[in-house]
Amino acid sequence: MSMAIPMTTASVQRMLTVGFAGVAMALLLGGCVNTRTTTTSLADTSSGKGAEIVTESDETSRQRRARLRMELASGYFEHGQTTVALDEIKQALAADPNNADAYNLRGLVYMRLDDAALAEDSFRRAIAINPRDPNARHNYGWLLCQQNRYGDAAVQFTEALAVPSYADRAKTLMTQGVCELKAGQRVQAERSLMQAYEIDAGNPVVGFNLASLLAQREEWSRAQFYIRRVNNSPSASAETLWLGIRVERKLNNREAVAQLGGQLQRRFPQSREATAYERGNFND
Repeated sequence: MSMAIPMTTASVQRMLTVGFAGVAMALLLGGCVNTRTTTTSLADTSSGKGAEIVTESDETSRQRRARLRMELASGYFEHGQTTVALDEIKQALAADPNNADAYNLRGLVYMRLDDAALAEDSFRRAIAINPRDPNARHNYGWLLCQQNRYGDAAVQFTEALAVPSYADRAKTLMTQGVCELKAGQRVQAERSLMQAYEIDAGNPVVGFNLASLLAQREEWSRAQFYIRRVNNSPSASAETLWLGIRVERKLNNREAVAQLGGQLQRRFPQSREATAYERGNFND
C-alpha cells in the first residue's frame, strides 16, 4: 500500500521562512512596497473615485518631501533597518498625512516587529485612503492569514486581484494558495497555485506547494513534474530535494533518488532531511 506524503502547515511555513529565506520574503513582502505618492482628496473619496497617482508636475512641496522620505524608508526596510525605516515613515506622514503608501509600508514594518495590532491599523488606514491599492490589500490579507482569519484574508486577496492594472497577480495568487493550505482548503489552494504557476512558472514556492499537494493525492507523475523544475533551479533546498527523493522513490526511479540524495548530503549535510535519507526514513 502506498503512503501519501503528508504536507503540514509547518512544512509550508518552513518553505516560506527557511528553505527560501530571501526568495519568499521578496515575493510575499518586498514586491508590495511602493514609493510612489498616492493620495486621495476628500472630494475624491466622497464621489467614490479611486486614488490617483500624483506625478512630479502636480506634487506639492509637502508631497515631494513625503515621497523622498518614503524612498529612504523603503531602502532602509529592504536592508533590515526597521526602526530607521519607521522613523522615515513618521516623517513622511508628518509631511503628507494622506500618503497611503506610507501607511502600507508602516504595516509591513509592524509585521516585521510582530505587532499585529499596529500592522492592521496601518493597512486599514492605507486602504481607507486608497481602496483600490492592491499592494495594501495583499499585505493585509497575508497579515490576516497569519492570524488564521482566513475568510477575511480571502476578501483582501480577492480585492487585490480585482484591480485590472495589478502587475503582481502571481504573487497574490501564490500567497492566497499558501493561505488556503493553512486553512485546509486544498481544492481552492490547488486552483490558486495553478493560476499563479500559469503566470510565473519559475516561482519555486508555487512549484513546491503544487508538488506537495499532488504528492498528498498520490499523483506522483504530476508531482514529479513540478518538483523537478524546482530542484533543477538555484532555489533547491533541503526540503525540496527531500520531497523530490520521496516522489522519485514512489515512481521507482532509483537513479534519480540516488542523484538527489547525493545532492542533499553534499549541499545540506547537517539538515534533518539528510539525516532521514541516511537512515532510510523516507516517511519522516
